[in-house]
Amino acid sequence: MYGWIWRKLPGDPRRKVLAAALLVMVVGVVLWYAVFPLLEPAVTLDEVTVRR
Repeated sequence: MYGWIWRKLPGDPRRKVLAAALLVMVVGVVLWYAVFPLLEPAVTLDEVTVRR
């Protein structure tokens, strides 16, 4: 998969690295602001069940 993405990115290796970094940042932002808030009600991280 990563090889396919690398081959599809335009430009020389320097531009490919910049485009790949931008792609990673965009995916991270989409996950942080769109996907994780949708999943938050299903994953209860605030409720701790460990007792002493």
